[in-house]
Amino acid sequence: MPEPVVLEADDAKLVTLARSARARNAAAEGAAVRDETGRTYVATSVALPSLRLSALQAAVVMAVASGAGGLEAAAVVTPSAPAVTALRDDDRTVLSDLTPGIPVFVAATDGVVHAIA
Repeated sequence: MPEPVVLEADDAKLVTLARSARARNAAAEGAAVRDETGRTYVATSVALPSLRLSALQAAVVMAVASGAGGLEAAAVVTPSAPAVTALRDDDRTVLSDLTPGIPVFVAATDGVVHAIA
């Protein structure tokens, strides 16, 4: 198993926010994004009969709806980590619509980052 990733304080904050949202809502996943001005947006996965969004997609929606023009970084907390360390194609596409190539920290539910996707 690869070594856990050590993050700078601003990036670790994203993981902490994503973890707390996931736990608070008892959701499958939690995510947080930071925009170009340093503001953060947090969301969990959405599973309604008529709408399904990953936590990362929901966090990007929150950022865009709040006027973010770009993103600097993102974090996803998922019970699938560390086995799954890559982003789903639809998540990567949503991020690329706003800012291609940003780092996405993929963490397990204990907060340990296993990959930068």
